[in-house]
Amino acid sequence: MITNIRLIIALTGIANIMYLYFIKRYYLIYYIFIVYMSIFVFLVIKHNKLKANNRYFHAFNKINEDALLRLKGDWNNFGDTGAEFRDDNHSFSNDLDIFGQASLFQYINTTTTYMGRDILRKYLTQPCKDKEVIRNRQKAIDELSCKLPWRQRFMAEGLIVNNKSNDHDALYEFFETKNEMYTKYWLIIGAGLIPMISIGFFLLAIFKKIPFQIPILMLAIQIILLIFKYAERSKQLDLVYRHVDSIKVYRKMINYIEKRSFKSEYLIKLKDKLVDIDKLTACQQIKELENIADSISNRNNPYFMIINIITLWDYQCMIALEQWKKKSGLLIRTWFETVGEFEALSSLANIGHDNPDWTIPKIIDNPYYIMAKDMGHPLLTDKRVCNDFKIDGSTKVLLITGSNMSGKSTYLRTIGINLILAYAGAPVCAKDFCCSIFNIYTCMRVSDSLEQNTSSFYAELLRIKKIVDESKTNNVFFLLDEVFKGTNSHDRHEGAKILINKLINNMAIGLVSTHDLELEVLERESNGKIRNYHFKEYYKNNKIYFDYKINRGISTTKNAMYLIKMIGIDD
Repeated sequence: MITNIRLIIALTGIANIMYLYFIKRYYLIYYIFIVYMSIFVFLVIKHNKLKANNRYFHAFNKINEDALLRLKGDWNNFGDTGAEFRDDNHSFSNDLDIFGQASLFQYINTTTTYMGRDILRKYLTQPCKDKEVIRNRQKAIDELSCKLPWRQRFMAEGLIVNNKSNDHDALYEFFETKNEMYTKYWLIIGAGLIPMISIGFFLLAIFKKIPFQIPILMLAIQIILLIFKYAERSKQLDLVYRHVDSIKVYRKMINYIEKRSFKSEYLIKLKDKLVDIDKLTACQQIKELENIADSISNRNNPYFMIINIITLWDYQCMIALEQWKKKSGLLIRTWFETVGEFEALSSLANIGHDNPDWTIPKIIDNPYYIMAKDMGHPLLTDKRVCNDFKIDGSTKVLLITGSNMSGKSTYLRTIGINLILAYAGAPVCAKDFCCSIFNIYTCMRVSDSLEQNTSSFYAELLRIKKIVDESKTNNVFFLLDEVFKGTNSHDRHEGAKILINKLINNMAIGLVSTHDLELEVLERESNGKIRNYHFKEYYKNNKIYFDYKINRGISTTKNAMYLIKMIGIDD
């Protein structure tokens, strides 16, 4: 509508001016021009504000549509799966579905910046081992979970710009490294005086006070100055220009953080990082950098080359950048990381907001303790089945048996992924949850490697060796699924007994799932340090059903032959 009104105003204004010109009312033309131009400028400003609001409305719409999909359990179609963060050699992330399709990252991630994604990755792959930090983070996440409008506006600031860079390492290196050449006083003074002298010579030549050869000679000198180290200068200026959209996003997000007051100590300390040594806010400093980056963008205009030669524009930009780096260059990494941490905390805060029945876990000093009531897998929604869990120093290993598809592996992953959330400071999928701090290790999905020339069994041995070695000196929580499944039953049975006994004598607790029912004797032989639990199935109308509830004792059911017949291998 405003676009159409602008067109009407422009055409009406032109028609009125032409009419007044033809009837020779010249003195009215100036007044009419001012009136119509004022209305037109007002409409342009109004139109720009509406376009900006429209971008925010689109962002808010996406945020809330995604939130509804998350609540319905349809989040596994979200585009950002964090697949590039997958690491088969990580101690647990691949086994616990932290990254990739249908992963924890895909479920909780609402970050919009490179640093936000990277900080969230660190939260999920480098569990915090400081109890006080975890507790302070819990308070921060709890506070943010109640600030839905603030979180959505904060996220919207990141969403409205699409052309953000995906790697800041080169930018950090540039701002943390000084280029001494552009800090020298003689260069700064010379870069300011030479264009003024050159323009003065041109004016004198125009008024025929001096010959034109003199200003032309000055231009030749300035061209030589621009050619000197042009490639190196262009590389640095282009680097800043490529990140200009990211710089603008961070500045807006920092501004939104600075405007908000927080109560939790963790958030207050984060916000306090957003100042420089002179107590100027990060937003003010980054606004200056943004203006410099906008000045650099003029270089992309082919017609700007003439102005570049006359004003030595490249030198002016480099000098401005070096002056900015001297004040704030060493702080920009901290500022961007602070924004990233606010984003990561906001992602975790969504969990508590969307799942008010989940609980804030208690972190305790007891070295070998995990207790959960009605614990479920966070990534399962309508199919979630909850179970209790408890393990302490008196019981160090739970041996989980059960038929195929009965829920053993899911139960192991349920415990592991809730521990990851707990150490990140987030709510966990349980009615009650209490745990010690452990180094988490898993051995669940192991495959052979042609590149490394290892079989799946040998790869499993290498993985288990890491767990054994770590448990000699540090508290370890381990999850072993179908241990030694790559070898014959006799060796698997004997190997499992040796491994489990080794682990209970080290600084380790955990769970082992197995089909080897013969291992039930370990509970008696270990005097209760190993306990047997199982999952079972039942049959109704010749169909198999699972309740996915854990039970005390060894498994008493089998279903392999039933499944073989069911799919038609044996009729």
